Parts: sequence; structure tokens; C-alpha cells
Amino acid sequence: MLQRLVDNVLAVAKESVKTFTYESLNNIARLINGISALLLTLLPGKTSILEGIHGWELKPSLRGPRLPRWMENGVSSFNQFIHDLSVDSDDSSNVDYSSDGDYYSDEDIHPATPSSHCSRVSRSSSFSRHDRRATRWIRFIFFWILLPARILIGIPFYFFRILLRRGSVPSSTPESPHNSHLNSIKKAHALKDHIIQRTTDRRRGVIEDLHVATEIIIEAVFDVFHKAAHVVLSPSEAFKILFRPHSYQRSTYDNFSDGDSVPTATLGNNDTSPTERRANFQSMNTDARTCQDVITELGYPYEAIRVETSDGYVLLLERIPRRDSRKVLYLQHGILDSSMGWVSNGVVGSPAFAAYDQGYDVYLGNFRGLVSREHVNKNISSRQYWNYSINEHGTEDIPAMIDKIHQIKVCELGNSETDSQEGTSDEQPYKLCAVCHSLGGAAILMYVITRRIEEKSHRISRLVLLSPAGFHDDSSIMFTLVEYIFLWLSPLLALIIPAFYIPTRFFRMLLNKLARDFHNYPAVGGLVQTLMSYVVGGDSSNWVGVLGIPHYNMNDMPGVSFRVAQHLAQIKRAKKFIMYDYGSPSANMKVYGSPEPLDLGKYYGLIDIPVDLVAGKKDRVIRPSMVKKHYRLLKNAGVEVSYNEYEYAHLDFTFSHHEELLAYVMSRLLLVGPSTKQPSLRNGRSKKRD
Repeated sequence: MLQRLVDNVLAVAKESVKTFTYESLNNIARLINGISALLLTLLPGKTSILEGIHGWELKPSLRGPRLPRWMENGVSSFNQFIHDLSVDSDDSSNVDYSSDGDYYSDEDIHPATPSSHCSRVSRSSSFSRHDRRATRWIRFIFFWILLPARILIGIPFYFFRILLRRGSVPSSTPESPHNSHLNSIKKAHALKDHIIQRTTDRRRGVIEDLHVATEIIIEAVFDVFHKAAHVVLSPSEAFKILFRPHSYQRSTYDNFSDGDSVPTATLGNNDTSPTERRANFQSMNTDARTCQDVITELGYPYEAIRVETSDGYVLLLERIPRRDSRKVLYLQHGILDSSMGWVSNGVVGSPAFAAYDQGYDVYLGNFRGLVSREHVNKNISSRQYWNYSINEHGTEDIPAMIDKIHQIKVCELGNSETDSQEGTSDEQPYKLCAVCHSLGGAAILMYVITRRIEEKSHRISRLVLLSPAGFHDDSSIMFTLVEYIFLWLSPLLALIIPAFYIPTRFFRMLLNKLARDFHNYPAVGGLVQTLMSYVVGGDSSNWVGVLGIPHYNMNDMPGVSFRVAQHLAQIKRAKKFIMYDYGSPSANMKVYGSPEPLDLGKYYGLIDIPVDLVAGKKDRVIRPSMVKKHYRLLKNAGVEVSYNEYEYAHLDFTFSHHEELLAYVMSRLLLVGPSTKQPSLRNGRSKKRD
């Protein structure tokens, strides 16, 4: 009787403490949100700042807008299915998974080709390969600055592992065939849960983690009090439990003593004996999906291609394949971005899917510059890996990826004249167009010009450049101030900072979680959005939403090499589109054959393909005047060039759904005729002279 009374008292006390702490945390969060809203009223430039601050929900929607104009003449069966379903259904936009496990896999909806399965490259497997090789001084600084946050966030995981050890000791009874069948069913349901987890964003923010942490701590504390009361009030039963033979439980429990390995059996394997699998508990409430996950979850085929540059960097070239198509599109991202930007707006709002539905074989390029530091030299140091500028993007990365595209297409389309050893040909049985954003635009221009200087074929038929980099002299006071300070301190900074990135998994996870908090508390997100817009000169892009996109995750993240930042500062100071200045006439002479770096603007006359330039009227990162500078130089050099403007900020070109931009881009791509072969470089030059 007394034991029951104590149990009831402890249960009531535990729930009371939980409620008090939960409400306290909620009130603190509301207070922070309220203070942020107050600050927003005092800061200038907050107009409509809260509009669209929702991040990226990562939910494949079956209910979407009407078919855009660019999809009227050609759309895949899967997209037609989505459109018809959205018209006929009034349900919510979330994917509906039935309780009995009836759902369709990607292959059921849109089967991928066999070669796409065998050639997929798992980027996630190499994300953490060099995670511990960050420089010691960066670790030291981050460790002491954010040590309190690390301790606070790490508490729930510690108690979670303790509770998992207590609750996951398996039974020692022999497994009957019936139990084996039940285990197979459980594994199937676990696989279903895994798919659902990948299909929806179940991240928890820092505030939500604090809620979980406090609940775990309270449970653990009251569990201790409950056991202590049980020992005091019922000592005889406690001694019986203490001295009861349970060696089999101890031996099994020892396997879990480290808390990091779990015995499992892989579903579908012939050998069903348990094997140890490392369990990463911290990844359970973060989102680390890749471009491959987004493409395949929306029903499109996918292929990953490993590309090695001549200087040893390993790049990931991703593909939405149409193997028999003679129309090829190459998409190249900008700074601190990845291929994710081209598919982030779902089925009817992403350039990659729009081009695929129009019959293009779509390739998504990824520049070097990831935290994982993928390189043929597995032991490459951080300083060695990040030792590159924009030059290497234009003269190493893009050539390697376009040459790989050429090899693949020539092989698939069956060109007998191709040298099977080198994979090169003067003629190509396909037309390649390129759409590039920001830094990708500057790199592709550098690629075309340098290839023409070297009298090599660039294999491109048309360029569409969205807010291209290259000229930056017209910029905000903030950018100008950063340029002067950066160039002044660059000799010192170059010795200690190889690149700008977050080196550890914990702080990348923290950023991923904070992005979720910015979504849950709109005023906080609006305040961060406003402050970030000040830093980038007042640009109104959805910076907070972009932080929530999963290529900013705990496993990997794009970074900016010190030399790339230095190169951009050199371009701004010179007021010219120049290649990297190595700092001395002798060093430049070795690379360029001249004491000064090449001024690419003077070589625009070598560009022998049409170029379409698109600027954003609200873009404060690369202003329309700078895109017009590209236009004037190209026009004066005799290049076939067009110019257009839209009411966009810098990130709106890739991370926002704008039907008019997609319609314009597709209309420019369709100007390239479907001829079967492209003339060689020599023939193209002779025609231009004529």
C-alpha cells in the first residue's frame, strides 16, 4: 500500500515537473520570438521580410500548381499523373502512406535504367571520410567558443543512449519460426519507416531538442528516486532481484556496453545471422538527404558519375538520364551551392525537371569544395585540398565534367568515329547547352575562352547565364569595405585559413537545427533574414530558407576556398574580369606567359556561341549593371548575345519557383536546333570568318 502511494506521488511529481519545464521553455522561446519581432519593427528594410520565410519543407507534393507553359508541349507520364491528381483531389499536399504499408517505390512509378543502379556513387559514404582532419586551431577556437552549446545539446543524446541500453536487452529464449516471421514483418515495417523518414522532413530544432533533453533528464532522475524508494520500502524483493542469476542477460548486455553498435540482420540476405551495425543516433533528428534522394523520391531516374580532374579532385556529376536524347543540358551551380539548387522546387518548379520533361538529357555539375574533401589522394591535407581559385573551376572542373558528358553521349549514341581510348571526337552527335548561375557563369565563360585560346573544342552550343559573376565593381559599401579589409589582411589570413567552412559534424548539425528553429519561430527567422540581407548588401533573397536545404547538413557542406574569395576581391579591385593574380610578375609569367593575369573581357571575341544573360532587378550581390557590363563587352565583340531582367534577388534564380523564368530559359534552349552533329572547332571558326 505504501509502495503504491509513493509510486503515485512520484508519478504526479514527475508530470508536474515536466509540465513546468516544458511551459517554461515555451515561454522563453515566445519571449525570444517577441523580442525579435520588436527588433524587426525598429530595423529599416524589413518590408515583407516575413513573407516566404518557411524554409524548404522537403515533402514531395502531389498537389501542385497548374502545368506551366513550358510543360504544355512535352511532359513525362509521371508529371502528367501528378497534375491530374492535383486537379481531382482536394486532400492535403503531403504524401499519404497507408497504415498497412501499401506504397510505391521509385522504380514502380518511373523505373530507372539498369546502368543507373550500377553506376550510382554514394556521396554519403565519403562525407565523413576526412571529417577529423580539420586544422587544429579551428577546432580549438570552435571548441571553446561553443562549448556550452555543445554540452547542452549533447545531454539528450547521452541519456538517450543510457535508456536505450536498458530497454534494448533481447530475450534469451530460442527463436521459433513464428517469431522469425514476426521479426521479418518488423524489419519490413522498419524499412517502410526509413523510407517515410527520407520522404519528409522530421528534423528537430534546438528548442525541440531542449524539450526532449529535459524530458529525458526528468525521466532518468525520477527513475532513480523510484528505484531507491523501492529498495527502501521492499528490501526483500530488491535483494532477490539483486542476487537472481542472470548471466545470460549480462553477457548480452556487454555487447551494448559501448552504446554504439546494435546487432541486426539485413532484410533479404540469405545469411540472417546478426551483424553489428554502427548506430548514429545524432542523425535521427537531422536531415542529410542528397540530390539523389530528391530526384528519385519524385519519380525521376537518377545516375551518379564519378569524375576525376587532371589535378586529382573527385567530382560528382549527377544525371537525370535520357540515353537516346540528342539534346543535352548541363546545369552548374554558384558559390556555396550544389546541384540541389536545380531540383529544390519540386516537380513543376525546378529547371532540371523542366528540361527533362522537354526531352533533355540533364546533367548536374558539382564544383570541388566540399567539407568531405574528395580527392584521389586520400591523405590530402586541408591546406592542399583548398589550394585553388576560380581558375580551377573554369579550367579543371568544367572541362572534366563536359569531357565525361561527351564520352557518355558518344558511347550511347554510337558514334563509330570516336577514339575509344581517349573518348574525344571532332564531331558530336548531340547538342549541349549550359545554364549556369552566379560563380558558375563566370567559370563557364572562363572555360569557353581558355578552350578557344588553346584551340580546343568546348562542345557547347548555347549559354544561358543567370546573374553571372565576373564584374563586381558596382557593389554595396559593405562589400567594398570587406574587399579592402580582406585584401589588406590576406597575406596573414592565407597562413592560417585555408578555406571558409564549418569543420566539425556537431556545428554543422547545429546549423541544420537552427534553420529549423528559424522556420518554427517566424520573427526570429525574419530577424536573421534581415541581418543577413544587410551583410550581403541588402539582397532580399530567402537566405534563411536556403539554410534549411539539406546540402547544408551534418555530413557535408559546401565551402569557399580562401583563394576563391581572394580571386573575387581581386576582380572587384581591378574592375575587370581577370584570372587569378598569383602576386608577382614572375609567378604570373609562369602560368599565363605575361606579367599580368589574363583579362578575360578582352577575349570575349573568341566566344563563338549565343549567350543569354539574365539579371535580377533586386539582386544586390551581382547588380544588373554588372550583368549589363558583360552584355556590352559581348555585344561589342560581335557575340550573339541577349539580355533580360526580372524582379528577382540573387538566390531567386535557383531557389524560388518563378514560371516566367523557366519559360524564358526553356525558350532560349529550344532555339538550338536538333541537328545530329555539331561542326568541329575548325569549321566553326571558318564559318565565323565568312
